[in-house]
Amino acid sequence: MLERCQARSFVGAPFQNVVFTRLGWLMPDAETMQATFERLTTLFAPYRKDLVVTTDEPGHLYLDAPPSPSYPKGLFFGAVKIGKRYVSFHLMPVYVHPELLDGISPALRKRMQGKSCFNFTAPDDALFAELGSLTQAGFDFYTRDGFLRDAGS
Repeated sequence: MLERCQARSFVGAPFQNVVFTRLGWLMPDAETMQATFERLTTLFAPYRKDLVVTTDEPGHLYLDAPPSPSYPKGLFFGAVKIGKRYVSFHLMPVYVHPELLDGISPALRKRMQGKSCFNFTAPDDALFAELGSLTQAGFDFYTRDGFLRDAGS
């Protein structure tokens, strides 16, 4: 049996709608997960015309840089995916250029899992704005590196 309640997440941001499972896990409800997914996918919207959308289905968006002589199958740029307990935002440029992470806030750093993934359980305007700036910087690095040599033309 699932029980709705108000709670705080593990990093201190309040959940709008939370579900406790029988095992006591905190899980955001499907509506909150979908809203988070939709907001995160908008961070990629300005770059979709320059990237190759390899997956665009409910709960999963995956974007690559276009094929090039160095990367004939393209190069992973980013993805948004709904998981069991959170929505993941993957941004490969921060893996290729870790210096992009030098100026991120402690709050955004707490959302990191691994080297290029950020997990969210609910929309967060401030962190999404910061992630939007990081995405722009990553896109600029990919363009500078020649992975997106036709970007903007």
